[in-house]
Amino acid sequence: MKKPKFQSPTGMHDILPEEQKYFQRIYDVVENIVNFYGFKKIDTPILEETQLFEKGTGLSTDIVQKQMYSFRTKGGDHLTLRPEGTPSIARAYIQQGMFNLPQPVKLWYWGPFFRYEHPQQGRFRQFWQFGFEVFGETGAVIDVQSIQIFYNILRELRLKNLFIEINNIGDNQCRPYYKKLLISYFRSRETNLCSDCKRRLRENPLRILDCKEEKCHQVISQAPQMIDHLCEECHDHFKEVLEFLDEIELSYSLNPHLVRGLDYYTKTVFEISQQSPEGKSQGSLVGGGRYDVLTKLLGGKPTPACGGAAGIERIVAVMKENNVKFPEPSSPKLFLAQLGTLAKRKSLKLLEDFRKQKIQVSESFGRDSLKAQLARANKIGVKYALILGQREVLENQILIRDMATGKQETVKLEKLVREVEKRIKK
Repeated sequence: MKKPKFQSPTGMHDILPEEQKYFQRIYDVVENIVNFYGFKKIDTPILEETQLFEKGTGLSTDIVQKQMYSFRTKGGDHLTLRPEGTPSIARAYIQQGMFNLPQPVKLWYWGPFFRYEHPQQGRFRQFWQFGFEVFGETGAVIDVQSIQIFYNILRELRLKNLFIEINNIGDNQCRPYYKKLLISYFRSRETNLCSDCKRRLRENPLRILDCKEEKCHQVISQAPQMIDHLCEECHDHFKEVLEFLDEIELSYSLNPHLVRGLDYYTKTVFEISQQSPEGKSQGSLVGGGRYDVLTKLLGGKPTPACGGAAGIERIVAVMKENNVKFPEPSSPKLFLAQLGTLAKRKSLKLLEDFRKQKIQVSESFGRDSLKAQLARANKIGVKYALILGQREVLENQILIRDMATGKQETVKLEKLVREVEKRIKK
């Protein structure tokens, strides 16, 4: 087969009708659950000032250094296709004066994001996420509620063997000392690190702990752990988080090397993945944590905050692997067949009458052959065919054919909708 002249850009994909049911199902579950917890939906622009992500996400992160789609406009503005959601939501919180609202402010979002990375299974250059953020809440309870909400969404989507990993990466009080320990440790083993981690050692040694290269795993496994060097406030906060998780009986695993790839996180960080039957993680579905310094970094008032995001394509892939079934949408019980110009005009009006009464009707207005139309009606399995010809229009009536028996009955057009409703109810 000849290759089409135009194709979607590398790493970007069409979401076809058969995929849409997964996206819609996820959206419906997310919307239902976050509404219960009092979140309000927010949509931010797909384009933001480049500096928002440089300052918020962090200059030393892979996202900013390698993955952002950035450009200069004709007017000289430096803009970036958003690679993640949190800095945009924090910017909106500051710009729109949401700090004047009763706190906490709970926001959720859904949409496409963009990162330039090597396309692979479950990873795209344009990908979809949903997430939520809570501003103005210092207590550990909101960290746990964030985890709980994501967990509830995944369970509602019938995902199994969910696995929660959690860590505390400290704050500005205790992290500087821990970074010095890491630098000292990794410097003595620098020759055993990959090229990216050698760069991270100079820019942000915490990011080494997040490295996925096999070469670095042995070195990382022996590294000092942040949990042993937390200040009193971070220690107490983390203890409370774990106690809340125990109270709601959510099982979790402490992962001292979980840091997340974003510079703004403080204290709690978490990921939720699905385990394979062999007990191995199949990749993160959800990631998030606390970010108490982000609004200040972006020029706003210091505001405690917590949130996270989930990858929709990854969730869809797992739903398919788990063979998650959907309730079949109700199929139309009626087919409207027409013959001739007058009948076609009248059929458009009849179709609207059925729509207003929420009665689903199938049709094939582009076809003129009655035989072809009835064959179509038979194929999709409708119970009744409504047949409207030139004569029927002039006599203000229509034929109702029982597709199972072939029996036909003539009714007045003004009584059609009521007559059909009676038959469908039976």
